[in-house]
Amino acid sequence: MASRTASTTLRVVTNAQPPVIPSAALGMLLFLFTEVMLFAGMISSHNIARSQSLLGWPPPGQPRLPVDETAFNTAALLLSGALLIWAQRVFRNNRRAAKPWLMASIALGAFFVAFQGVEWVGLIREGLTLTSSTHGGFFYLIIGMHGLHAIAALGVLGMSWARLRRGMLAQSTFAAAQAFWYFVVGVWPILYWQIYW
Repeated sequence: MASRTASTTLRVVTNAQPPVIPSAALGMLLFLFTEVMLFAGMISSHNIARSQSLLGWPPPGQPRLPVDETAFNTAALLLSGALLIWAQRVFRNNRRAAKPWLMASIALGAFFVAFQGVEWVGLIREGLTLTSSTHGGFFYLIIGMHGLHAIAALGVLGMSWARLRRGMLAQSTFAAAQAFWYFVVGVWPILYWQIYW
């Protein structure tokens, strides 16, 4: 009898208002905050090593980084970010119509990663390796870390595209994927300026 009375007095309290920031987006933003700190630390270490180099930067015998070729690749990455912004706008009104824009953004991002790989092969052939100098060590550490983030973010965007294709992509999931890609796109010009110039 007592259990019946207790069960009738329980009421379920629901939150009628949606959260200001969906959980998926909030989780991604917290993750990205830690990643900002990671890249800030690596860039600071790079700048300290560069300023204390007595032989110049890059050190003698080490190849110069391909500034012009990477500028073209940077433009492709920035265009990828712009297409993702457009995909989001289209997504709000017509989810199915956002598919080609999201795919174009992913394709340009994949081009960026592939072009960076080609660049690395060329630099290794010219003698810039992880152990050839402090310059090489920082280059592969920082740019490689960005490359890993780009690959992971492309994977998240790819999963979003697959869900969109099946008609199962939630706005909050898409927002989290976008935040990850915008981080990858947004941090790259800083890395390009700090590492390549």
